[in-house]
Amino acid sequence: MADSSDSISIDMETISLGAKEYLVKTRCGMVSVAVFGDQDKPALVTYPDLALNHISCFQGLFFSPEVNSFLLHNFCIYHISPPGHEVGAAPVGSDDLMPSVDDLADQVLEVLNFFGLGAVMCMGVTAGAYVLTLFAMKYRQRVLGLILVSPLCRAPSWTEWLLNKVMSNLLYFYGMCGVVKELLLKRYFSQEVRGSVEESESDIVQACRRLLDERQSINVQQFLEAMNGRRDLSEGLRKLHCRSLIFVGENSPFHSEALHMTSKLDRRYSALVEVQACGSIVTEEQPHAMLIPLEYFLMGFGLYRSTLSVSRRSPLSPTCISPELLSPESMGLKLKPIKTRIS
Repeated sequence: MADSSDSISIDMETISLGAKEYLVKTRCGMVSVAVFGDQDKPALVTYPDLALNHISCFQGLFFSPEVNSFLLHNFCIYHISPPGHEVGAAPVGSDDLMPSVDDLADQVLEVLNFFGLGAVMCMGVTAGAYVLTLFAMKYRQRVLGLILVSPLCRAPSWTEWLLNKVMSNLLYFYGMCGVVKELLLKRYFSQEVRGSVEESESDIVQACRRLLDERQSINVQQFLEAMNGRRDLSEGLRKLHCRSLIFVGENSPFHSEALHMTSKLDRRYSALVEVQACGSIVTEEQPHAMLIPLEYFLMGFGLYRSTLSVSRRSPLSPTCISPELLSPESMGLKLKPIKTRIS
């Protein structure tokens, strides 16, 4: 369990909405971990996308009453922030080593060891999904399952590499300027919620824009550079035998990346959910669309049952779920086993 000699424990209830926040010392620096729930329960580890943390990347999902109730009833949530992405983070020093994606995956292992955790469930978004996939490939015995949202698994294309370099230079010279924020919002959200000349931005985009202002640009640049140097994981995906559930918005710039990843995973252990009219961060833009797929996915681990004889560990039964959530069509869902993507 947590040893106070290796970390600093900070109560940040007004910021983290009841979480207990730890700063865990790792080989590559301090890592912030926000812990929600009973630490005697199985662990669900999350990792956000570039320039985000658990507040800006997972709040929509965990504030959805149906999703929140069965996840928190079955799991203790460990939200890992990329280095320097937590609320109130200071800029990294110029002498600090820039972590690689392997370093970030190894930090996840150090966090698990710090809390005395064994095998865990993992949930990552885009860049965070890459880090957790790499972690699962390196430390297979420590992962029960993967829940990946608009994941990356290949090395960046020339287009992505160049765009990331442009963003990196803008972050270095101009900080979190308007251009960088617009590029990031386009990465995260669909046009429908980003708005247009005729329509204003949605509340979630406005909130994300405000939170981006709080990020230290040098910290975001380091995570961006690490992701820009990532390698292709495709060949190792077939050897991953943990169950995997992939969500991707149909309007995500990483839609084809998610389809490629599903084609490489073992079809016996994985499924793909495409969410219509949605960008990359399904957890924020359409969190309700994740409910039914998550229920069925977690049933395979005995953590939740959608029959009338509900497990005592689970607070929900079909009669507790809002009627509109019982129809995949009404949520804009297309649940496709991976085999439907095999030519």
